[in-house]
Amino acid sequence: MIKFNTLIEVKDDGLCIPEVRQWSEEKYRLIGAYGNIFTTSMRNKWNNLVYLDLFAGAGYSKIKETGKIYRSSPLIALSLPYKFTHYIFCEENPKKIDSLRKRVARDFPDKNVTFIEGDINEKIEILKSKIPIPSKGNTVLSFSFIDPYSLNLKFSTIQSLGSSFAMDFLILLATGMDANRNLKYYLKEGNLKVDNFIGNENWRNEFSGNRFDFIPYLSKAYDKGMTALG
Repeated sequence: MIKFNTLIEVKDDGLCIPEVRQWSEEKYRLIGAYGNIFTTSMRNKWNNLVYLDLFAGAGYSKIKETGKIYRSSPLIALSLPYKFTHYIFCEENPKKIDSLRKRVARDFPDKNVTFIEGDINEKIEILKSKIPIPSKGNTVLSFSFIDPYSLNLKFSTIQSLGSSFAMDFLILLATGMDANRNLKYYLKEGNLKVDNFIGNENWRNEFSGNRFDFIPYLSKAYDKGMTALG
């Protein structure tokens, strides 16, 4: 396997550069390492390798603690030694997706990239229509990287993808910040945030009510849902 530097430092190009915390460096190492393993091991086994980034951002991120600027997940995927055949980038923020489009056009003009602007929960059917249809002699394997900003990812979105395509998922759950901060609101009847996130409207009956148990509960519930998808 070709050695790949997953932390790709870049200079300020005048476009949108969201600020992130230093732990994001580990996230970039993870997505780069997994992507490199995926494309290296699968490139000769499938005709089409599709990369999905459901919360793609702007393509660059600035580390708050150090001021360093790195390529973030969509541009890391485009930088891998062995390439995907298709890339689909989804982003709700207009300024971020506009900057991502410009960076891709400038640095990766020859790649097959589709951009989808909007809430991925509402755009899932559009996204699915962009994934190549497998047929005899035309196999398709997808890798979906999902890094939501909060508990704003519906499990039905994951179910729709996982039940329709041969797909690997790498999902970073935003439980630490969002879940801890907003538990008292989520516990109220009528708040559907957690119902939608784990795909279980009866979760309040299963949860102990202790805030220290909430993150472990969400993680286990999500694992259970993903296992059910196979």
